[in-house]
Amino acid sequence: MPEASTQTRTVALENGPLELAWASATHRGRRRDANQDAVLASFPLFIVADGMGGHIGGEIASASTVDRLRSVAETGTVNPKAIEKALARAVKDIASHPGTTDDGTGTTLTGVYLDVTGTDAHWVTLNIGDSRVYLVRDGSIVQITTDHSVVQELVAAGRLSPEEAENHPYGNVITRAVGPSDSVTPDYVRLDVTDGDRFVICSDGLTKELTDYGIQHFLAENPDPASAVEAMLGAALENGGRDNITIIVLNVGHQDAQEDEGDTEPVVASSPAGD
Repeated sequence: MPEASTQTRTVALENGPLELAWASATHRGRRRDANQDAVLASFPLFIVADGMGGHIGGEIASASTVDRLRSVAETGTVNPKAIEKALARAVKDIASHPGTTDDGTGTTLTGVYLDVTGTDAHWVTLNIGDSRVYLVRDGSIVQITTDHSVVQELVAAGRLSPEEAENHPYGNVITRAVGPSDSVTPDYVRLDVTDGDRFVICSDGLTKELTDYGIQHFLAENPDPASAVEAMLGAALENGGRDNITIIVLNVGHQDAQEDEGDTEPVVASSPAGD
């Protein structure tokens, strides 16, 4: 099992420094021949992509999408316009790659970034597909993203209960993806920056094996992000590991729970152009 390491960052904001700590890991799982997930955990952008299609098509789709978004993160200017331009380029990359086809090739995409362009900093989640962003705040866990899946549509229409959805035969059928033929705009959700928040960004390989409350349990038992990632990954593998598993844990504040390793250089928040 891969070892996770916690990275830290101090972000200088107008209302005082913001302490961040995060860790990530990805694993093939126990039943898959290859890992078609891809992960990006590079301030200010934290992304998980879960590829699908053919023997290597999914791996190409997720890697292409993450590579394009890595370039966005490296500029330090992350906003919907930059993200959507990167996704349009990823779509072209996927379509032109000899290892992909139009038949089911694509990738989910979900994550969160820190937006410092306004008066107050905000988190912004983005989502395409059924990978998820969870937020733990004040002792409660909430799924921030909404799955783009057949099952979720049935639940929203009242034709399926959440309990029935867990084992539905169409559980893996998603309705939106980053693919070789269509440009897809993510759903965005803005969130206040609150000390003590903890985000979990994950592919469905985790949520197939752990309930929301299981995720919350391992977070509560492991204040350090790397420890939390390793604990959840270990539990998901023990519970079957039926799919590729990718996890990012991001802590906001609580500097005393963070380790000294990683990037601790202060980052002064700038005000890049908006959307």
